[in-house]
Amino acid sequence: MTLKFPIYLDHAATTPCDPRVVEAMLPYFTEKFGNPGSRNHQFGWQAEEAVDTARHQVASLIGADEKEIIFTSGSTESNNIAIKGAAYMYERAPAGAGKPRGHIITAIHEHKAVLDPCKRLQKEGFDVTFLEPGADGLITADMIRSALRDDTILVTIMWANNEIGTINEIRQIGALCHEHEIIFHTDATQWVGKMPTDVNRDNVDLLSMSGHKLYGPKGVGALYVRRRKPRVRLQSLVDGGGQERGFRSGTLNVTGIVGLGKAAEIALAEMESEGRRLLALRTKLENTVAGALDVVQVNGHREKRLPHITNISFGFVEGESLMMAVKEIACSSGSACTSASLEPSYVLKALGVGDELAHSSLRLSLGRWTTPEQTDYAAEAIIKSVRKLRELSPLYDMHKEGIDLSKVEWAHH
Repeated sequence: MTLKFPIYLDHAATTPCDPRVVEAMLPYFTEKFGNPGSRNHQFGWQAEEAVDTARHQVASLIGADEKEIIFTSGSTESNNIAIKGAAYMYERAPAGAGKPRGHIITAIHEHKAVLDPCKRLQKEGFDVTFLEPGADGLITADMIRSALRDDTILVTIMWANNEIGTINEIRQIGALCHEHEIIFHTDATQWVGKMPTDVNRDNVDLLSMSGHKLYGPKGVGALYVRRRKPRVRLQSLVDGGGQERGFRSGTLNVTGIVGLGKAAEIALAEMESEGRRLLALRTKLENTVAGALDVVQVNGHREKRLPHITNISFGFVEGESLMMAVKEIACSSGSACTSASLEPSYVLKALGVGDELAHSSLRLSLGRWTTPEQTDYAAEAIIKSVRKLRELSPLYDMHKEGIDLSKVEWAHH
């Protein structure tokens, strides 16, 4: 089989649209173009029926009732509606009362789409606790229990981390929140469609998901809002025609919603076999790399992580040089590049990974069309590139000679 380059191993960033999803969407661009809000003719009825079908497909994927699914533009919007909407609805004291409006618990290595809404609420008078994970990257129910206060109104913890794939104790955290009558939200962007989900069994009140992470289109997502035991209420952030039970006004993106529904249906049907296949590919990739190179570290908990994501740090290699050396592989670096600065990943720093190692990390995320030939090629390309770059590193030579670099006193000129 001939390999096509570049090889795409960045499925945690986005996934290609499944051809079956595209096929389902096509009629809704041209023939069935109606507005689901048009209740008095066939074009509107067709669109409404398509949205109802998609709502059922998405609900089935996460074990919810279809009335609990709110369509959004993606996880960022879902997170904002969930976090701000719950905070404003359940606040304990009015703004300007001289005491916190309520207490929120999250973690420092959440996605920015959770951290930034929490920081906004902090400025608006809410208290926010940002938990620090252990070196394994996990957030446990015990950590939440230690942070709980009498005025805690919301806990928001991601199901699985987008950089290292680690899986948090969602079911236990949810049970703890229910015990204390606290609303529990999870950003399940990386989790949904990859792993079995049941919002009732897993004690989740609010859940965010995005179409483009599960082989659906970009620009569409969903928010699950629990209707009973407890009934969760949210203050809406967008006012208008009252669509989506008033949580999210605006004409529905019917084509996107149809695509999300179809993607959810396919994910549910293929999840188990696909998960096993990807785990086998990832295990071989990690073992090949770790077997051929020293000073290599797989970041995060070894078992409690998603089957398709690996994040590997390579000692004595400069991160950007490594990215350039493996440019035939589309993956992401542990470094978040901004125009003004080159900061190491805040997720890896939260795990206590030093700046040097955090800079020299690669996140490789496999997907539906990733083949064994591609992962074998990627492993060999990485090994070759790391060896080549280490030949240029005097520090690596010192390490090989057995010199403890942490004890070396460097001269400063």
